[in-house]
Amino acid sequence: MKKSFLNPLAIAALGAAMFFSSCDKETVVVLPNNYVKGTDVATGRPSYVVTGNTGTQKWTKDNVYVLDGFVFVSMGETLTIEAGTIIKGKPGVGEESSALIVARGGKIIANGTAKEPIIFTAENDKMDGGLGKSRGLWGGLIVLGNARLNTVPNTKGIEGIPTSEPRGTYGGTDDADNSGILRYVSIRHGGTEIGAGNEINGLTLGGVGSGTTIENVEVFANEDDGIEFFGGTVNTKNLIAAYCGDDAFDYDQGYRGMNQFSFAYQEAGAGDRGAENDGGTDPEDGKPYATPMFVNATFIGNGASDKRAVTFRDNAGGEYHNSIFVDFGRGVDIELDVKAAACSFDRFKEGTLKLENNIFSKVAGDDKAKLFTVGADSLAKASARYKPAVEDVTKYFESAGNMVGGVSVTRGNIVPASTGGALSKPTNSFFVTANYKGAFEPGKAPWFAGWTATEKMIK
Repeated sequence: MKKSFLNPLAIAALGAAMFFSSCDKETVVVLPNNYVKGTDVATGRPSYVVTGNTGTQKWTKDNVYVLDGFVFVSMGETLTIEAGTIIKGKPGVGEESSALIVARGGKIIANGTAKEPIIFTAENDKMDGGLGKSRGLWGGLIVLGNARLNTVPNTKGIEGIPTSEPRGTYGGTDDADNSGILRYVSIRHGGTEIGAGNEINGLTLGGVGSGTTIENVEVFANEDDGIEFFGGTVNTKNLIAAYCGDDAFDYDQGYRGMNQFSFAYQEAGAGDRGAENDGGTDPEDGKPYATPMFVNATFIGNGASDKRAVTFRDNAGGEYHNSIFVDFGRGVDIELDVKAAACSFDRFKEGTLKLENNIFSKVAGDDKAKLFTVGADSLAKASARYKPAVEDVTKYFESAGNMVGGVSVTRGNIVPASTGGALSKPTNSFFVTANYKGAFEPGKAPWFAGWTATEKMIK
């Protein structure tokens, strides 16, 4: 019998090959030079400081990722963020602000869970709650898409980013545009100043299309607005804007999305409106009109006498159904502007501005005559349109199934024992059936339990 012998080096190579083929392989990720490895000072965890551009990458929960300046997910790139990952922003103002910006044609896949949310926060956050309700410590999250605006031209540069930066452009013609997924994401302590009296929103959505998924997203303790929609058609479920320094929710430039289970909560002594709803600015009568729908919202104010639950102006339409508004000094304000080509009162008259089957408690002193009002300057008040407008809006309150009181929601108890009255029944399949009013099912733990900063603050 002929014997054959293997070279010792060949035997070693074969053994190594067999070893690695029988074990789980670990992929060695080589990151670009703009990812600088280090240690997060606040938590002692491994970190990467990121500048410029993310590239197509996966950020994992075993590292902290620190944004140094404006960091972009550029056209054609996808940033995937693993559940449980922490992203931090360095401090800075103006063009030195830190923010994550998903440009048009870029995509973010931030798919957290209730057990492992994805958290955006300030660099000095030790993740122990020690920052409390501090605001303005970094920038925020900005997502830009290709959906339609009602501006001329039909694309704009997002506020806060230099106009010389093309990746700050948003808007287009694709209302079904897909910018990715934001699910179980918490954005905390943002809103740094980018100009005199101008701060970054916690979550900015510019021209974001309906192909994008946004659900279970919290903005906590932002210096400016919590969440702002600039045009677009993105739909949302389970949004929180809590302890923000300005409006909780804001829309503009022809936003037309559907929203269910939105929750606004203002800090005592801070914050402005529950919702600031603007239609168009350039031009004011630009189309498509702003006509979003909010169903099962709960807005809790801070009781200040000059703060409104909701404002409609600049030709904004929109709808609120089956919602609860608590503790606002003023109610719902609908602008009559006789100088403009179109105004929000026009949208009310044509039926694209609706408030139906809602509950108002401790709003405008629980005075039905003051809950729905007409906002008007001196010229509008002197016009022949003003008195009939006031009569129309005042009569509308009860005829549309809205109620005063009768609900046990307070600042410290946001889940009602029960809700009464008729319910609107939205026909779009986006909306799930909820046989109650407000963002939270009576008698059950709120859906934000276990993954938000808001839960620990509401007392």
